[in-house]
Amino acid sequence: MTPRRKRMLAVAAIVIGVGAATTVALQALNENLLYFYSPSQIMAGEAPGERSFRLGGLVTTGSVQRSPGSMEVRFTVTDHAQTIPVSYTGLLPDLFREGQGVVARGKLLDDGTFVAEEVLAKHDENYMPPEVAESLHQPPPAAGGAS
Repeated sequence: MTPRRKRMLAVAAIVIGVGAATTVALQALNENLLYFYSPSQIMAGEAPGERSFRLGGLVTTGSVQRSPGSMEVRFTVTDHAQTIPVSYTGLLPDLFREGQGVVARGKLLDDGTFVAEEVLAKHDENYMPPEVAESLHQPPPAAGGAS
């Protein structure tokens, strides 16, 4: 084999190796991404059913229910257009309360309940993802009757 042919094979091997490493890295990165969805987007079917994602919005006033003798908490999250029921087992952050912003990481069950693995509470919209803050500033839909 000539030296030129050896160099060409070495270059081809390097290009194939770099391509394979890039493919593996991008695939791993894509699997670890957590996308953010509002309750309206989830109800529209935009959220993945088989993967974890983040849900954000406000905890609906009067919706927090704690199970006696356990750490299970159920509440609803709203963006003023749609609401999603959330179930979480664990310690909630100190800032968690009704009417405050939350971002929860978890999965959506077939019955429409979001099972959270982690709940982060925010004290105002300045610390929310921009999508949540934007959706919360939109006026709620008008009721069916005239005023």
